[in-house]
Amino acid sequence: MYRTVAHLVNLHTRRIYPAEITIEKGCIRHIREVKSAPDDAGYLLPGFVDAHVHIESSMLPPAEFARMAVVHGTVATVSDPHEIANVLGTEGVQFMLDDARRVPVKFCFGAPSCVPATGFETAGAVLDAADVERLLENPAIGYLSEMMNFPGVLHGDAQVLAKIAAAKRLGKPVDGHAPGLRGADAQRYFAAGITTDHECFTYDEGREKAQLGVHILIREGSAARNFEALWPLLHEFPGQIMFCSDDKHPDDLLRGHIDRLAARAVAKGCDLFDTLRAACLNPVQHYRLPVGLLREGDPADFIRVSDLTDFQVLETWIGGACVAEKGVTHLPHQPSGTPNQFAALPKTPADFHLPSKHGTGIVRIIRARDGEIVTGSEEGHAHMQDGRLLPYPAHDVLKIAVVNRYAPDVPPAIGFVRGFGLQRGALASSVAHDSHNIVAVGADDVSLCTAVNAVIEARGGISATDGAGDTRVLPLPIAGLMSNADGYELAQTYAQLDTWTKETLPCALRAPFMVLSFLALPVIPSLKMTDLGLFDVEVFDFTQVEKFSR
Repeated sequence: MYRTVAHLVNLHTRRIYPAEITIEKGCIRHIREVKSAPDDAGYLLPGFVDAHVHIESSMLPPAEFARMAVVHGTVATVSDPHEIANVLGTEGVQFMLDDARRVPVKFCFGAPSCVPATGFETAGAVLDAADVERLLENPAIGYLSEMMNFPGVLHGDAQVLAKIAAAKRLGKPVDGHAPGLRGADAQRYFAAGITTDHECFTYDEGREKAQLGVHILIREGSAARNFEALWPLLHEFPGQIMFCSDDKHPDDLLRGHIDRLAARAVAKGCDLFDTLRAACLNPVQHYRLPVGLLREGDPADFIRVSDLTDFQVLETWIGGACVAEKGVTHLPHQPSGTPNQFAALPKTPADFHLPSKHGTGIVRIIRARDGEIVTGSEEGHAHMQDGRLLPYPAHDVLKIAVVNRYAPDVPPAIGFVRGFGLQRGALASSVAHDSHNIVAVGADDVSLCTAVNAVIEARGGISATDGAGDTRVLPLPIAGLMSNADGYELAQTYAQLDTWTKETLPCALRAPFMVLSFLALPVIPSLKMTDLGLFDVEVFDFTQVEKFSR
């Protein structure tokens, strides 16, 4: 039995008062209001919940992610394992479930709804409606993951509707994914039984969807950062707002998690209880998570913070055990297995040559945007030499290549991108949402080849080369997505590679590898590159790289 006295933040009665908490056998046995609490006792509140995250994007398996997240007061996540599912199918989902069981953090995994995300790229697996239904029947699977195929919903695709119907029959929520979808199309999409959206990137879009009854997840990850646009929704729809990270690299996880969003919301003047409702309460209620909410009889899942503005976490408790204290995790590092699927063979610089078909040199260019996974579409001039289209670094026109990782010898798909600002060298990554082929951006063909081959040699990872002989790689042996290293060491290694990339090549983006990883995602507007070619999301079809005429 454990007793403690502190200031209790009661999200149910919206009161703060001194109380004595008694914990026994992993649950809260008694809560008794008292006259006072010591000045340094801190505040007790329910633990933070990330309402939508791809654990794989931290480059850490679940058990290692948990070690770092509990330091920031995270006690649970709503996790979509579709990254590893695109590589390994149901075997990958099972890996995540098994690894998560090794730690007390309460991971709620979903059944991936879109593997692959579209038929316009090559994935390592396919999950049809029968596969998804079998996953949903597993008690360890809590919901149907984000339905990215919104055209399939709108056009009544039989497989898409069968997946949604299975979730509804089993009483499990259906997550949404509909960036920019508005008006009648949005109404039809959510009327299909979809209850959330984490892809809103403007206030007007978020408000319109919230008025439809949709739960809006305010996202702040390593690439997509929508907090500044969406935080006013907390005032208007406090019962429908949750916080999420979606994708978070290890160096960012080292600095903070949902605790930072709570602090920012309070600093904006948002009501404390509405803020904590979004950070702690709403996800538990919406997804019916087995997470305690500081009530008698609940599991003893809570945090102690020093204050109610910065939310500095002093202790994190899960199931009646203290799992983190004053910035130090109490969870041990546990190496995981390394399932993988990687068949690509080394390339040559000639594989990255792009002949000019029309002789114009005018090309469609993907516009990468810092802090967004939505891209723009532009036209510009590539450099022309010997009948080939080449990068034009002086004008920030770089080559982008996507290499099929699942077959040994398939030619890369090649196009152009702007926004990275590289003057030399190249970046490459086998973290390339959602099918996780190898995506690379570079200032010349030799550098592109070097960066890609570094990833191939590691059988998955991220790499950077300066084009002058210095090539660096961070191996990701778990499905080409995650590392087996200690999370704190990985965060340091990643940060060093990130800094070197920005300073040496240099790169203009705040999170270059995270932005790179989304350039191959053909369900996010507006122009992307898959292993099969340049893809125009607006018309949902492939398009030519070079324009026919001036």
